[in-house]
Amino acid sequence: MAPGENADRPKIVVLGGINMDVVANVQRMPEAGETVHGDSFFMTGGGKGANQAVAAARLGAEVRMVGRVGDDDFGRTLLDALRSEGVDVNGVEPDPSNGTGVAVIMVDASGQNCIAEVYGANRASDETQLDAAKRAMHGSDALMLQMETPPEVSLEAARHARSIGVRVIWDPAPAAEMPSDGFTAADFLTPNETEAEALTGIRVTDEESAREAAEALIAKGVGAAVITLGERGVYAIAKNERYLVPPFEVDVVDSVAAGDAFAAGLAVAISEGFSFEDALKFGAASGGLAVTKPGARDAMPLREEVEAMLSGEGCGAPILSRAE
Repeated sequence: MAPGENADRPKIVVLGGINMDVVANVQRMPEAGETVHGDSFFMTGGGKGANQAVAAARLGAEVRMVGRVGDDDFGRTLLDALRSEGVDVNGVEPDPSNGTGVAVIMVDASGQNCIAEVYGANRASDETQLDAAKRAMHGSDALMLQMETPPEVSLEAARHARSIGVRVIWDPAPAAEMPSDGFTAADFLTPNETEAEALTGIRVTDEESAREAAEALIAKGVGAAVITLGERGVYAIAKNERYLVPPFEVDVVDSVAAGDAFAAGLAVAISEGFSFEDALKFGAASGGLAVTKPGARDAMPLREEVEAMLSGEGCGAPILSRAE
């Protein structure tokens, strides 16, 4: 049976952040002390963990979300939205002592964004969430992690996943210090250029510097280093395999959560038995589609959209090349 045609849906656990995103569209980013005119404003569900959970569900996975929200209106609204996407939220705990996480986002006319995040209940995740993640991982194919919850909780979850044969896809975002043992606990690490620099000290500006950063991550013990390069595509190394995936040609609306869509696409494809090459393409198509729509969670693509893009019916598939 071909990848993607499995009778059983892949089972993915996501331990991560759940936020309410407050988004303003502006023509350009303000300078320090400057006020700029905003063109529009909206609120939507966000948080890297929740974005990835929704993306994986829309791509066909059975998803269990683990985390914390505040015991407040934002938290209840976000949990209802996750349920409506088919995400199991039994592992998400309402926290009476901390408010739901909030991200304040500005998106300029070119689609680039800047974000200020107040983590709230996300950073209060503890042994309760770790235990919930361990229970959820029973019979699962993959565990997805980010950096919005306490890194020590994520690390212990990753260690448990590896001990029971569950693959770990770790998105080290937002950029932060990663536990040293986290590198060896990650089967796949998916930083963008900024995060790769934070982890390796190598400024990523082109294919050559991406290769150097990816090799540095492999030297730290990562199973596969997958660096997303925005408009330059994706550079990846795993064992003796090296690939450069050029970007899809799309009309960019905003780049919010493109990395979340990519990570989810990679996780779903790997869980379905795709080769590393094809999983990279599937992730790249997922991320490429996400930038064509505004917002974070609402921009996560559907399975049929990704398959149409990969078949050439969408915006045209890139040619995957083996990097030198």
